Amino acid sequence: TPIILPTNSAGAGAKLHWHAWLPSETPRAVVLLIHGYAEHLRRYDHVAAVLNAKGLAVYALDHWGHGKSSGTPGFVPAFSAFTDGVEALLAQVKARHPGLPLILIGHSMGGLISATHLLSHQAEYAGAILSGPAIKPAEEPSRLMIFISRLLSRLLPKMGVLGLDANGVSRDPKVVSDYLADPLVYTGKISARLAKEMFEAMHRVQAEARTIRVPMLILHGAEDSLAAPEGSQYLYDHLGSPDKQIKIYPHLFHEIFNEPEREAVLADVTGWIDAHLPKAANP
Repeated sequence: TPIILPTNSAGAGAKLHWHAWLPSETPRAVVLLIHGYAEHLRRYDHVAAVLNAKGLAVYALDHWGHGKSSGTPGFVPAFSAFTDGVEALLAQVKARHPGLPLILIGHSMGGLISATHLLSHQAEYAGAILSGPAIKPAEEPSRLMIFISRLLSRLLPKMGVLGLDANGVSRDPKVVSDYLADPLVYTGKISARLAKEMFEAMHRVQAEARTIRVPMLILHGAEDSLAAPEGSQYLYDHLGSPDKQIKIYPHLFHEIFNEPEREAVLADVTGWIDAHLPKAANP
């Protein structure tokens, strides 16, 4: 049954596809996995398998306009359509697994969505992990570019204004070729509206980072050309959390879960989760 966004949402009536990966035993905690721009949840099957092996249930959804969900690819009416989806997924998870600790993992734009979500829902989570979060753009836009983006967002909201280079996804050529061949991956341009909404969400997270106090692990590839590593450093420096950690991986590109070193990255993820779950949730 899809998640249907409520009437008070910017994406009202949209049907959002979601999926659960469950471990063979009773789960000790639940991970909400928030995917990035232009991709879809099934690109995280291998991540979910690693988490399942550690006794963790994993839930994810395709954002508005992504994957198998309804909406227009490359566009969003308002950034809140994304965070409304996460809130709806959270409600599903809490109903299915009452009382279990929750961990939030967000990649790229999903890291920005996750950080925005935490501004109002951090009390729900035992911890959060952000992978290559889009806290700052790869190139800071000029004031003129921001003005033009806002103007186009009003006049031509679906006009494509920004393309991304798929070669920046991973140093593994098979990952890049699979990405380009995947029919559920959107390879068109980011619309004027989505660009404006993302810039505004970035500025909000930067301005309000001090209010986020949930334990957080921030991971980023040093050679990420799609989301600035400086954004992760800025978030780490300004987080209000007394329990925070950042790791910048030398040489890695944007999708650190899809780099040749993915096993080591995922070991860092599971090790951090183990250290941040209540003792009762650890084997």
